[in-house]
Amino acid sequence: MESVQAKRIIEALLFVFGQPLPLKRITEVLPDLDAAHTRELIQALNTEYASSQRAFHIQEVAGGYQLVTDQQLAPWVKRALQSPRPDAVSVASLETLAIIAYRQPITKAEIEAIRGVDVTASLDTLVERRFVRMAGRKESPGRPFLYATTSEFLRHFGLKSLEALPSINLPMVNEPVSEEPQPVPTAPVAASDGS
Repeated sequence: MESVQAKRIIEALLFVFGQPLPLKRITEVLPDLDAAHTRELIQALNTEYASSQRAFHIQEVAGGYQLVTDQQLAPWVKRALQSPRPDAVSVASLETLAIIAYRQPITKAEIEAIRGVDVTASLDTLVERRFVRMAGRKESPGRPFLYATTSEFLRHFGLKSLEALPSINLPMVNEPVSEEPQPVPTAPVAASDGS
């Protein structure tokens, strides 16, 4: 297959898919290309886009490739999208998401120990938006759910992988353990001498 035709097919696939398209899937659709040659063609497309000052380029995101808008055009795109979005995430949900991203897998109780507030609503929102998923259960009493980020989280925030998160030092936080109720001390009862 000619490189020109292969580039057109790759471009069409990336244009049609709204989510990152894994390299493996591209090579399945184009069996004449191996992974290395496909990467070369993607780089060639990006060079063509840059030389013709296109408004987009191909970016490797969340384990795949996706067409994305040039960052320099963000002010105009932002202006066009300024109407309130019903699917916007609150500050509280973003704080919860940040904790999950850096501490995953993590339980709800561990998140609440860090935030100091109930995170039920935030977790529900993040799961609904597909930024967070239940990633199993912790091997501890009560077997609480563990939460972790998803590929949608990576795609939405333009991250290639979790290693692309900025590094920060986080103190250790253990899941709160419910304390056993302690017996209430009682005052000694004076013995009656019968008088």
